[in-house]
Amino acid sequence: MCTSITYTTKDHYFGRNFDYELSYKEVVVVTPKNYPFRFRKVEDINQHYALIGIAAVMENYPLYYDATNEKGLSMAGLNFSGNADYKEFAEGKDNVTPFEFIPWILSQCATVKEARVLLDKINLVNISFSEHLPLSPLHWLMADQTESIVIESVKDGLRIYDNPVGVLTNNPTFDYQLFNLNNYRSLSSKTPENTFSSEIDLDAYSRGMGGIGLPGDLSSMSRFVKATFTKLNSISGDSESESISQFFHILGSVEQQKGLCDVGGEKYEHTIYSSCCNIDKGIYYYRTYENSQITGVDMHQEDLESQELAIYPLINEQQVNIVNK
Repeated sequence: MCTSITYTTKDHYFGRNFDYELSYKEVVVVTPKNYPFRFRKVEDINQHYALIGIAAVMENYPLYYDATNEKGLSMAGLNFSGNADYKEFAEGKDNVTPFEFIPWILSQCATVKEARVLLDKINLVNISFSEHLPLSPLHWLMADQTESIVIESVKDGLRIYDNPVGVLTNNPTFDYQLFNLNNYRSLSSKTPENTFSSEIDLDAYSRGMGGIGLPGDLSSMSRFVKATFTKLNSISGDSESESISQFFHILGSVEQQKGLCDVGGEKYEHTIYSSCCNIDKGIYYYRTYENSQITGVDMHQEDLESQELAIYPLINEQQVNIVNK
């Protein structure tokens, strides 16, 4: 399960928590403009926008979990088990496999508006990367500097939702997640007035009582509510340091710790990594479960005219700064 958000200060940011019980040796990958994208059922793309994000690289192919292109368009795929439904090959459609979806869109679209044109013709086709690597059931958050949408391929077709809150978790479908926020309309960052009864004087005995009722469990519906409330009430300075710090604090409000979500076989879902990309500058920041230090990769420091992937393994060992050596 995962949580993805957008955030805006002076610049625009996009990122996510990747929550799972095991790692596929994820790495930060910069895909330069001349790396040849080979697709299964649509035309290959040899020249395109450059991308940066976290991926599992299989057979020199970046299977992006989340990515941003040089124009700022960003996407993240999140678990959508039980609802995701991929289709058979359809004539007259762009038959794109889900593992190709992020590079196919980000390689050729600069904005959500441009992506909507491609989405009108897309068919997310049920073709796995290999017999040993089946498709993951996903839905996607897509965003640029001005808008955010959610894409879901379900039994009755492809659904595209405007996303006014810039947050996505997992099940149920996004329309229900958004409607569910109505049940929390009384939440506030301010100290609430006593509306219980005029017959009794009730004391505001603690700060933060406007948040009573805010979910704190790890379920996807609860994380959606908490991440949305935290993000929409969040205040940050405009500097890069303040912005990325606040972004990681928002994600931290819904991160998962080992031991709290038992998936069987002595395995526990936890937040393997958290990411934050400045989509205006193309700088991708991350931290991992074992390493709290924020690490960054700047796509514009790479040779973006290259044909070869630039790969940076995640730094997973904790970085501790002892100040009195």
